[in-house]
Amino acid sequence: MLCNACRNYPNTMKYLRTVCMATALLCLFILTPAAAKPISERPEVAAFIDEMVREHHFNRQTLYDVFRNVAVKQSILKAISRPAEAKPWHAYRNIFVTGARVDGGVKFWRNNRQTLSAVQKHFGVPAEIIVAIIGVETRYGGNTGSYRVIDALSTLAFDYPKRSAFFRKEMEQFLLLCREEGIVPAAPKGSYAGAMGLPQFMPSSFRRYAADFEGDGKRDIWHNRADVIASVGNYFDKHGWRKGEAIAYRAAVSGSDFRKALTEGLEPRYTLAQMAKWGVSVSPRQPSATKAKLLRLNGEHGPEYWLALHNFYVITRYNHSQLYAMAVYQLSEAIRSRFEKTTRG
Repeated sequence: MLCNACRNYPNTMKYLRTVCMATALLCLFILTPAAAKPISERPEVAAFIDEMVREHHFNRQTLYDVFRNVAVKQSILKAISRPAEAKPWHAYRNIFVTGARVDGGVKFWRNNRQTLSAVQKHFGVPAEIIVAIIGVETRYGGNTGSYRVIDALSTLAFDYPKRSAFFRKEMEQFLLLCREEGIVPAAPKGSYAGAMGLPQFMPSSFRRYAADFEGDGKRDIWHNRADVIASVGNYFDKHGWRKGEAIAYRAAVSGSDFRKALTEGLEPRYTLAQMAKWGVSVSPRQPSATKAKLLRLNGEHGPEYWLALHNFYVITRYNHSQLYAMAVYQLSEAIRSRFEKTTRG
């Protein structure tokens, strides 16, 4: 409906329409972000490509084409800023040590009993530890990650300054393993950090520890359960797993000297004999010269004290978190207990 002024002055109406259209276009221009440039055009990516060409003889155009199709993901940056390890122990435990994961571990063990037995015999790593690792990492293959590895590594290598050096090295390793294994870089999917397959190996770990258990010339940690199990066993073997040794046990403390044992770091430093002098209860089954690490975890009903031994430290080489290692240990114990009961039954 037109007002009298518009009826009497048609040029006014035409002018107003022109102004409105121009204003709308201006607003659209201001509110719509410019299309982001392909990551391949960024100088830091160009420098990385130069390095890969110079150091590893990659084809420059091939790498340019790879990065031209990379998508930087804000969701990856959000995810890495809130790791589960930031939670207190009782909340962290409730994520990973659950009835569903125990049941899943028993089922995985049954379905892969022969391979687990062979890998345990070869490497000395208990089957329940291997199963628990896979359970904590991916729920036995139920969640291996939905991000393209190339997107995850690129986002963190070039848009996450806090750890860009680490992820640039992992990007280098990823491109090398793709070339070695005949994998198209855009194909593999994994976690927001670029971890891959059922054991969630980072690219550097894949190249060092992934195993071809069946001798078919491929190291498939996505689909081949035998390769997955052997890869985890090989990882722990190479990091110094000691066959038949204990992992950790609950401890009690008294007095105040025990605080001397609450040191930084994860590696066992003090002997059980020294711990006992400081008021830490020790197991009579362990030699007094055994070195241990005293842990204080935030339990649901107050502090929990644990003595972590060498093999516990080896678990932390998989993920440098005492919460992670404790979750793996406790899940492994629950799986072993359930498996033995159901097998006997």
